[in-house]
Amino acid sequence: MNGLTRPARLGPGARVAVVAPSGPVPEERLQAGLDVLRGWDLDPVVAPHVLDRHGTLDHLAGDDADRAADLQAAWCDPAVDAVLCARGGYGAQRLVDLLDWDAMRAAGPKVFVGFSDITALHEAFAVRLGLVTLHGPMAAGVDFLKNARAQEHLRATLFAPETVRQIVSDGTPLVPGRAQGVTLGGCLSLLAAELGTPGARPGARGGLLCLEDVAEEPYRLDRCLTQLLRAGWLEGVQGVLLGSWVGCGPADQLRALFLDRLGGLGVPVAEDFGFGHCVAALTVPFGVTAELDADAGTLTLDQPALR
Repeated sequence: MNGLTRPARLGPGARVAVVAPSGPVPEERLQAGLDVLRGWDLDPVVAPHVLDRHGTLDHLAGDDADRAADLQAAWCDPAVDAVLCARGGYGAQRLVDLLDWDAMRAAGPKVFVGFSDITALHEAFAVRLGLVTLHGPMAAGVDFLKNARAQEHLRATLFAPETVRQIVSDGTPLVPGRAQGVTLGGCLSLLAAELGTPGARPGARGGLLCLEDVAEEPYRLDRCLTQLLRAGWLEGVQGVLLGSWVGCGPADQLRALFLDRLGGLGVPVAEDFGFGHCVAALTVPFGVTAELDADAGTLTLDQPALR
């Protein structure tokens, strides 16, 4: 697995499009997020259907075709420098086969930011476009709006990525050691759900796999990890970084589960890297070559996330 194409960093006045590929977006949170982006001297534009609601499925921010059209139009607009997701929830998987990937590839690289349900799009952008993406806070996300650390780390990644080339864990190594590879991953349940779908990544070989999730019982996490193991998807992975597991159970129970399911891989496994569904979530680039030092609790990027 090699590093992917890095988009250009943002500068003052850059135009960023906000899209809603997944769940409904509260208008007051969207407006607050736009204010943050304007405070960074960005020019945010809201896609036409961001505040839509699906007619019969309350968990979706509008019809699939409209959400897909918003994403594709934003991506293919030469005046747009970055595409930021408004929030997660559920629905991104429903868009993947509706997008014109040839047209999006022809539009060239640009910054893409999101996490949680957006994992499905991170995977698609990596496999279909060969592009580095940012697993980070979203424009209308509660934790982003209320936390200065999450805002500042995303801002630094967008504007001065050379200043955030190392991410430091707050935890101890589950399995010690050092490893090099290309970062990938996201929400565990979404990665498991991607198995067997058209254009899915064949596996994590050569990668540093970043995993997190929210509000999943330990047995459900066990099921997802076991599915990845049985499918051979974890064969050849170089290392594993664990993010946040808010609402997933007691820490000691989760630690035992991760050791049971991941300890046999024979690769370093480190916890508490501060990305995902947590307060003060950090931004982690996917698709860049990096070194994991589980003993020191560091992930060091070979190059800045953005050019």
